[in-house]
Amino acid sequence: MPKDVYHIGASGARQTLAANLRRCLPGHAWSEVQRLVKNRRVLVDGNLCTDGGRRLKGGEVVKLLPHPAPAPPRIQDIRILYEDRDVVVVEKPAGVTSVRHREENSWPAKRRQIQPTLDEYLSQRLGPRNAPRKTRHTRPRQAVIRPVHRLDRETSGVMVFARNVPSERHLGSQFRAHSTERLYLAAAYGHVASATIESRLIRDRGDGRRGGTDEPGQGKHAVTHVRPIRQGESHTLVQCRLETGRTHQIRIHLAERGHPLCGDKVYRRTRQGEIIPDRSRAPRLALHAAMLGFHHPRTGEFLRFDTPLPADLEKWLPQVLG
Repeated sequence: MPKDVYHIGASGARQTLAANLRRCLPGHAWSEVQRLVKNRRVLVDGNLCTDGGRRLKGGEVVKLLPHPAPAPPRIQDIRILYEDRDVVVVEKPAGVTSVRHREENSWPAKRRQIQPTLDEYLSQRLGPRNAPRKTRHTRPRQAVIRPVHRLDRETSGVMVFARNVPSERHLGSQFRAHSTERLYLAAAYGHVASATIESRLIRDRGDGRRGGTDEPGQGKHAVTHVRPIRQGESHTLVQCRLETGRTHQIRIHLAERGHPLCGDKVYRRTRQGEIIPDRSRAPRLALHAAMLGFHHPRTGEFLRFDTPLPADLEKWLPQVLG
């Protein structure tokens, strides 16, 4: 194949994935294109897509994988840390999207990403409280799970979901007020020193990506407290405490200081414009939400939940830290 990444332009918009692949891969038969899709070798905007009939939007990125993608996490891979009638706290595995993208809610099931999202997994697994037992004449009932924050698809770690509207509002207000406690572990390029990184983040820094700005009055205030945990020859394991919780905050802050995260395919540009290549061979984005603390929406009790680095990162870390 001539290349493995294709940007969908105006001519490909509203065309199916299979039709776009056929145009991008001249000389390949329809059967070959369909086989690539069905064999889990096609990503759309970073998400595995096994539906050749999915219609694409302009600006989406299609990537061909050299080998079939690994199987996604299963419902039994999601570890529940705490559950009551108001909240459920889980350890999110890497490789699953936190919640369904808003525009997908109105799509028919076959046009959605084939893999369930974390909130959908939880709805199936928990079921409503005091639900009648399923019979062959009834469909299984699902729990109502209300997201109040997100983790990136390739980020693992602690998440909390609300189970009713009052809890959703109460938890949402804590995240908006930045009164929750959030600690992350990340592996980053270079020798990272202790620092408090403060900037204003905007949606588009000029290349279509989020980033920092020096324009007065622009963007949202973002603060990350960084502390090195283990130093390697060319990489550092760091602890990041969020004072604010902006989208991709840790990834942007460290990359713009010259320390992009291992496995990050998006944020590798410094504020000076230098692109730092990733030679870490990380199995995925090396970012883990290690601790989450919040006030219980009903009792007011402060709850704190910790999870260690997952096995995939623990196994890989010695390669970059020694």
